[in-house]
Amino acid sequence: MDSIRRYLQFVKPYKWQIFATIIIGIVKFSIPLIIPILIKYVVDDIVGNAKLATDDKIDKLLLLMGIMIIIFVILRPPIEYYRQYFAQWTSNRILYDIRNRMYKHIQKLSFKYYANTRAGEIISRVINDVEQTKTFVVTGLMNLWLDIATIVIAIILMFSMNVKLTIVSVLLFPLYAFSIRYFFGNLRRLTRVRSQALAEVQSYLHERVQGMPVIKSFAIEGYEQTQFDKQNKNFLDKALQHTSWNAKSFAVVNTITDIAPLLVIGYSAYLVIHGQLSLGTMVAFFAYIDKLYSPLRRLVNSSTTITQSFASMDRVFEFLDEKYDVVDAPDAVECSNVKGNITFEDVSFAYDEGHELVLKNISLEVKKGETIALVGMSGGGKSTLVSLIPRFYDVTKGRILLDGHDLREFKVQSLRDKIGVVFQDNILFSESVKENILLGKPGADDEEVFRAAKAANADEFILHLPEGYGTKVGERGVKLSGGQKQRVAIARVFLKNPPILILDEATSALDLESEHYIQEALDELAKDRTTFIVAHRLSTITHADRIVLIEHGQIVEIGTHDELMAKQGNYYKLFQVQQIEKKNEEATV
Repeated sequence: MDSIRRYLQFVKPYKWQIFATIIIGIVKFSIPLIIPILIKYVVDDIVGNAKLATDDKIDKLLLLMGIMIIIFVILRPPIEYYRQYFAQWTSNRILYDIRNRMYKHIQKLSFKYYANTRAGEIISRVINDVEQTKTFVVTGLMNLWLDIATIVIAIILMFSMNVKLTIVSVLLFPLYAFSIRYFFGNLRRLTRVRSQALAEVQSYLHERVQGMPVIKSFAIEGYEQTQFDKQNKNFLDKALQHTSWNAKSFAVVNTITDIAPLLVIGYSAYLVIHGQLSLGTMVAFFAYIDKLYSPLRRLVNSSTTITQSFASMDRVFEFLDEKYDVVDAPDAVECSNVKGNITFEDVSFAYDEGHELVLKNISLEVKKGETIALVGMSGGGKSTLVSLIPRFYDVTKGRILLDGHDLREFKVQSLRDKIGVVFQDNILFSESVKENILLGKPGADDEEVFRAAKAANADEFILHLPEGYGTKVGERGVKLSGGQKQRVAIARVFLKNPPILILDEATSALDLESEHYIQEALDELAKDRTTFIVAHRLSTITHADRIVLIEHGQIVEIGTHDELMAKQGNYYKLFQVQQIEKKNEEATV
């Protein structure tokens, strides 16, 4: 019920549209209720009226049919159109609002959440589950009331014709209500389990489609088919459990709705035989039984989809209830006039509470405009340290100061706006080269984009692309080489022009020619900015103002390249090993 209450908050802004749709719907559904009365009148007062001459009967019949044609051909179609249009318009607007809210939520979730959650699972909730909730709006908030109104109006009209026969008609209503409550209570749980199984199939498929080059390169199509079959079989099992229970509920409930008309037929025929009921009234009651039980059958049919929508609501709000690891403090301020002095004060960090510390008691003072290189073996904590500066994660212990202020005093978005990051594997979106560069500064003019691309040594290769800056780069930039992707990523940081720069292994996966172009661009980018460089190749950071060697989450050595080489400590040994490896590679070539 909590999910329904919360969902209604999204419905509330459209309450008058829903109310108007219901009123139009009641008019639409009320019109066919004229038919049984029409049948009774034709049978008893026209066809069976011995006092009327044949010509009079024809005249009355033609007049009646003329009125009915006006009602059903001229009045009813536009009413039906607007009922359908407003119902769909309202439900789609509600879904639009929910997806907007979910996307806003997605952007606030931390790196930690995305490290532990598959993308396909998130996509399933935003697309499939939100779409399933549409049934609640159309069926639960609109059609349900229309069906109830149809039943009430039908019962009133039936009472006006014969009270006893009407009581017989609704005799099985309590049994019907009990059956609905019994069967569909468990269906919600089974529906939710089935939805989760479907989301797992979608997540698996999403990962494998992205990783198809790996599957093909290792020739493991057969193995992957088996793995997918396990996921698919799990969904099949859950779907069949749901189907079995659903079929039982339909069998019982439809049996009840089938028995009720039989009672009416038998009792009404008995009354006609004994002269206690006119033939026209009996025929009218047969017609009303259909009008009475058709909405009930619709309710049975729609109860499955409504149950699905409830289960989907649970999943939607379960996702929206995911906590943010990084949030603005109540008194957080805008980050402005940044100079770039950064201080780490006794900083420790663990990815999860109670887990081993990745960083331990890091203290480091960085002056405005200084270039700091972080080096060391993989897994030492270099990338983790720089990820704390834009608050991708918050420190577990200690604090990080920017120009003397704790980072947590600033609004997260305004802080990140002052920081440019170039990763080892930069993600490009499937839009054009220009649109990817514009991510650095949405709204920038073409001239600014071109200047940024030139500064990143990217302009030349971009102009040689089929459509230049308008060339679509494909998903994750698949149509570009690694070096080209990297230069586009650097161009968008040039366009952003932030006072603080983080280069996280920005050249480690590139060939020597690409590395040369990119190193030139990075050196230009780092001018007059506070810069952190996480590097694997030590030869690329010898120019840094200070080099910080990190091992097992702690600072082991710090100094300039010359100072650390003279010291002949761990940095010296690491540098010597890389030089030997480089000479061996050159000799092999």
